[in-house]
Amino acid sequence: MRLPAIAIALCAALCAAAPPACAAQQDAATREDAASHRVLVMLRMPAPHFRPDSAYAGGYAEDGARAALRRTARELAATYKLTLVDDWPMPAIGIDCFVMEASADAPLEPVLALLARDPRVAWAQPLNQYHGLEADPLLQVQPAERFWHLSALQRASTGRKVAVAVIDSGIDADHPDLAGQLDRREDFVDDKPDTAEAHGTAVAGIIAAHAGNGKGIAGIAPDARLMGLRACWETRGQPARCNTFTLGKAIHFALVNDARIINLSLSGPPDRLLQTLLDAAAARGVAVVGAFDPQRADGGFPASYPGVIAVATDDDPRLLPAYALRAPGTDIPTSLPGGRWGMVSGASFAAAHVSGLTALLLALQPGTTPARLRRELASPPTARVSASGNSRAGRIDACAAVGRAAGACVCQCPTTTAATFELLP
Repeated sequence: MRLPAIAIALCAALCAAAPPACAAQQDAATREDAASHRVLVMLRMPAPHFRPDSAYAGGYAEDGARAALRRTARELAATYKLTLVDDWPMPAIGIDCFVMEASADAPLEPVLALLARDPRVAWAQPLNQYHGLEADPLLQVQPAERFWHLSALQRASTGRKVAVAVIDSGIDADHPDLAGQLDRREDFVDDKPDTAEAHGTAVAGIIAAHAGNGKGIAGIAPDARLMGLRACWETRGQPARCNTFTLGKAIHFALVNDARIINLSLSGPPDRLLQTLLDAAAARGVAVVGAFDPQRADGGFPASYPGVIAVATDDDPRLLPAYALRAPGTDIPTSLPGGRWGMVSGASFAAAHVSGLTALLLALQPGTTPARLRRELASPPTARVSASGNSRAGRIDACAAVGRAAGACVCQCPTTTAATFELLP
């Protein structure tokens, strides 16, 4: 019972020279602590009485009846060692509600039990706490919400405790949507682990941005634990750059630190060192997700390497290789450095979607192998091609994949009774 008081004292010390916002937080903490020691005691109002004169308005004025209830409330407080704090008459339900506070070290349950048996009390109850249900303002424009029914998926899984290594440029760990989401931060470029860069921050946000915090977006797997492994660097006006050595160090770090998923939103030439590390990842059961390079027929490396889950954008117009999956990758709202949000497009961000979705699956079935994950993610194969030439092969049915892992329907579930409809003339 002393912990809230200690927390308030610490908050007071830290806020001594802080701006007014900190004082507001301290006030809120004080209110919440006080509420944890308070009960509501309901006393029934006397039956309404009617007077024939025109002054009567049916209210509950400061008259003898109200004074009598207050006396009763004070007697109850004294009997049960409570302090009378406040009250509010509620004539609409015939109740006067009194707020009473117990001492900090007194448990409320015995007091509530005694009050419940007192014939003067209509009922007594705890002072419960409630919270607003804030939505992430950009959630409704996220393709993952429109096409994957992200909110429904997250009722089945949030990727809890699944370790995802984001091997990329620097991640803004102070971003409102990413604060506290990174378990590890390592820099394999120039020993500047606090570097915040656009590409890495955007990828990390898609995978694991906070959900339901009333800010920005919702990550696909908001309860996944990120490793922010900086192996790439950014130069103004240029895409992020990496090399064999920086990537090799980062992949090795992910392997020895028990990453379950490695996200590689990048492309380049085949490389023996990196191939050897990817083979080691496959042997350890680590899922590697790579971005399908639209400039290369085979998707480039590492996407084309056996065992890597290759991901292209949903709107890529080409007939893709059978091993490539499709995921949202165009006009994706996500986090950007400096506490900002913006729109991004490209296979890098489609791959981030799949890394997040893979985390949802692994949280439900931790032992699933990378090969099985790839099969679970893919829709049933089809040779259908749209008028634009865009093959539907490899398109992900996220609801079905998560539903199979959860063993239950997770979105757009059928009702238990059948209904028959007919067309009207």
